[in-house]
Amino acid sequence: MFSLLNSFKIVAFLEGLSYLLLLFVAVPIKYIAGDPQYVKLLGMPHGVLFVAYIAIAFLIKSDFKWPLKTFVIVLLASVIPFGTFYVDRTYLKR
Repeated sequence: MFSLLNSFKIVAFLEGLSYLLLLFVAVPIKYIAGDPQYVKLLGMPHGVLFVAYIAIAFLIKSDFKWPLKTFVIVLLASVIPFGTFYVDRTYLKR
């Protein structure tokens, strides 16, 4: 059975991966090759994963007793490339 922490780690990894694919694969293909298909294909899953990341971060905030500064870093990491991987390595160790 998955704990909330394990679910957050999985969502964080998938959100980070989908963001990187969107930024470094789909968007260049859209503007260089003129094919927006990949942005459409990756956009919705990334959006769902982004919302799940934020929601689960709010749910586990009290479990980790994160101060406001740490919580803001965790939230901002979702909009920075490779940010969710940093959060996993730095703040999700128990």
